[in-house]
Amino acid sequence: MSKYGITFIGNMCYDEVTPFGGKPITAPGSAVLCGAMVTARIGVKTAAVVKMSLDEEPITQPMRDLGVDVFIIPADCTTYSRVIHESENVDERKITLVRTAGLIRVEDVPELDSQIVHLGGVSDSEFNMELIDGLKARGYSLSTDMQSFVRQITPVTHEINFGDVKDKKEIISKMDKVKLDVVEAKVLTGTDDLEKAAVIVESWGCPEIVITHSKGVLARVGGVNYYEKFSNSSVIGRTGRGDTTFAAYLSHRLRYGAAESLKFAAALVSIKMEKYGPFQGTLEDVYTRIKEKHM
Repeated sequence: MSKYGITFIGNMCYDEVTPFGGKPITAPGSAVLCGAMVTARIGVKTAAVVKMSLDEEPITQPMRDLGVDVFIIPADCTTYSRVIHESENVDERKITLVRTAGLIRVEDVPELDSQIVHLGGVSDSEFNMELIDGLKARGYSLSTDMQSFVRQITPVTHEINFGDVKDKKEIISKMDKVKLDVVEAKVLTGTDDLEKAAVIVESWGCPEIVITHSKGVLARVGGVNYYEKFSNSSVIGRTGRGDTTFAAYLSHRLRYGAAESLKFAAALVSIKMEKYGPFQGTLEDVYTRIKEKHM
């Protein structure tokens, strides 16, 4: 058995989030933090390989407290993301990357014994094909969030624009699982119909696709579509929705089927969205939510 169920790779960051009609809130974030906090809380042995400033290492402590093994790639700064919700539509966000810790090279990544290695980036500044090929050569089962490539930094303003990805088919073909949200799906496939987008992404060579939108989450596995609605009563914790959903799905898929894993992920992220920050619940909370809202 592998030492780790899941290893997350990406930049650690700070998220400054302004909800629609609300005031800014700043806290440690990142796809890695949101993901690792989920998998560790539900009992999966987890590693996190993060690029960040060593001066700000204390912000990794919440992961360490949950038993996550954290490996730091030193950088000149820690990534800082500014997110503004300008309307009630939680899928519409203005994102600015104030600073970034930058590209992760394959030689920066320790060779860990892990069932799954997940590339979870804040923007297109973190991963390239050399890293993907290098990790694939190590024999890992790879997954990624396509936000890591679709979110592209404008050089002068540092605003994030969502753009098509030249190497998207090659990237996706090397993944065992891939995650998108509805905005990223439309950018990459030309459609915001979740089922149609999933079929297109599947045709590029990935057997398992997860797509989130404001109402719920779809998974396409082995040519079959599954869908589960969210049950959240608030969207205050919308930032990190996709990272949390996919981490919950990946961890459950280590032992369970797609339909059950999707239900588990939808229930868990619904709890997360009702509070700001990473998922803070328990496995019991998730199963209670499933019984109450997802049967």
